[in-house]
Amino acid sequence: MNNTISVIIPCRNEEKFIGQCLDSIITQDYPTKNLEILVIDGMSQDRTREIIEKFKIQIIDNPKKIIPCALNIGIKQARGEIIIRMDTNAIYAKNYISKCVSCLQKYKADNVGGVIKTLPKKNTIFAKAITLALSHPFGVGGSHFRAGSKKPRWVDTVYGGCFKKQIFEKIGFFNENLARSQDMEFNLRLKKAGGKILLVPDIISYYYPSSTLTDFFKHNIKDGIWAIYPLKFVKMPFRLRHYIPFIFTSSLLGAGLLAFFFPIFLYLFLLIFSSYFLTNMYFSVKIALRERDLRYLLIMPITFAIRHIGYGLGSILGLIKLLK
Repeated sequence: MNNTISVIIPCRNEEKFIGQCLDSIITQDYPTKNLEILVIDGMSQDRTREIIEKFKIQIIDNPKKIIPCALNIGIKQARGEIIIRMDTNAIYAKNYISKCVSCLQKYKADNVGGVIKTLPKKNTIFAKAITLALSHPFGVGGSHFRAGSKKPRWVDTVYGGCFKKQIFEKIGFFNENLARSQDMEFNLRLKKAGGKILLVPDIISYYYPSSTLTDFFKHNIKDGIWAIYPLKFVKMPFRLRHYIPFIFTSSLLGAGLLAFFFPIFLYLFLLIFSSYFLTNMYFSVKIALRERDLRYLLIMPITFAIRHIGYGLGSILGLIKLLK
């Protein structure tokens, strides 16, 4: 039996993060003689390749530069019977790989992943607020790999993923039309084919998101676009939670615009706005009390709103792009 585990890492211009990511991978408790690490580089123009070469890790070119192409290149060249997808903007607990492999076999799953512990990139109140929003159920909905779980559970998607290579022969590779959201689309296909996806809370990675509200807003715009636009290429919609920001934002904007012509819509606008505002404040107050910092009373409502409205506006843009 082939005992090799192939770790596939897509990257492009990641000089700030690639070093600490690779450090956390080569120091895993899994036997290094059974690890194959493939970095699939999208023709980086910074010091990324120079840093990777210091680790004496194999670099494979990805001329198309986008993540699904990198993943497919890596899967096709991997020698291992088990594939683990890892990202450069994260670092991994020492037992990450061994836990993934163990749970894949123990639970007879087709894809295994863990939880992301979101950490602030900078020691600022805004960076901390963003991490809190991305790890709170109000901020991320039913995304258990972000909000956490108390026990292993079957889910519809996970972060990264640990797969048996044969699954790609069964249902195909990642969709190269999707510059983003390729994981969600792949996992939808996997479940439709009868596959099982397992989230294990003991499998831990640490992720550093945007540290400014402006960058956070731009990131959510992009996420929102790629919650809707993939419908151009695939016929299966994502889970309802991915469309809630779109429904909320479009309803708020629609009621606000119609209120100028039909006064009755003003009541609908106020109902939607006040319901959201009160819910937002409720969770923001709880966070401020838990963190013992009253600044969060002002910052968390803004951060949650940037998350939801940014994602919702992105989804509207994605719909316009789709229709065009």
